[in-house]
Amino acid sequence: MSKVIFVTGAGRGLGTDIAREALVAGHQVVATGRRPEEVEKTLGGPQGNLLVAKLDVTSLEDAEAAVRAAVDRFGRIDVLVNNAGNFFAGYFEEISPAQMRQQIETNLFGPMNVTRAVLPVLRAQRAGHIITLSSSAGLIGQEFCVAYAASKFGVEGWMESLRYDVAPYNIHTTVVEPGFFRTELLVDGSTIWPEPTIDDYTERTTATVAAWKSMNGRQTGDPAKLARALLTIAGQSEPLPRFVAGADAIEGVTAKARELLAQAEASRELGGDLGYDDTDTHV
Repeated sequence: MSKVIFVTGAGRGLGTDIAREALVAGHQVVATGRRPEEVEKTLGGPQGNLLVAKLDVTSLEDAEAAVRAAVDRFGRIDVLVNNAGNFFAGYFEEISPAQMRQQIETNLFGPMNVTRAVLPVLRAQRAGHIITLSSSAGLIGQEFCVAYAASKFGVEGWMESLRYDVAPYNIHTTVVEPGFFRTELLVDGSTIWPEPTIDDYTERTTATVAAWKSMNGRQTGDPAKLARALLTIAGQSEPLPRFVAGADAIEGVTAKARELLAQAEASRELGGDLGYDDTDTHV
């Protein structure tokens, strides 16, 4: 069944794959990006079932305008795919407060802006599906990823709670945790690499940047397959609320779940009896 699918960050990487696969599958696609002319070129030029719209996800005004254009063109929005994002790499002390705010502004407040603009349409329809790309780093803390992980952990809490807010209106949510896919996340346009500024971190920063850059183009995950999997989920009558994508992510999240259980159990003796005593001492 054809759907109207609204994709952010469609000008490169996974967003392009999602938009392209959706078009091939016969869906109507709203492909958005900061440079719409590049989005349209990347997707093969003008098409009857394609609307390209300018959208910087950090701008609520852009989001509202893109949503209006989508409804004017196609009459509805069935699926929102919050895909746009970037990556500020580095150790905490070498990431400035301004960079930390930029990371969270794009990766957390960005999808919140677009979702805020789309939700009135979905509520009026009493139907819709919000898919937001998180990361395995949204569930598993990693070295050199403090800013990115902070933003994606925020995405996890927001999406997990949003599910309950919108369920009464027949709106579904799915948060996606991909592992390493051969997208453009690690290219210089999407990743902001740190400049060594603190002697204690210099050697580790230099080595880690080189290691991360060497991974680009060698990730085992196929983004086209991930895009098709997301379209499968978008077509489910009861879509998965969480989709862990990639064998590496599934292994990592499973290990994290075991670790959390072990930590909760280890806390039981000290943390399990911290309530008020039954005896009345306030008379």
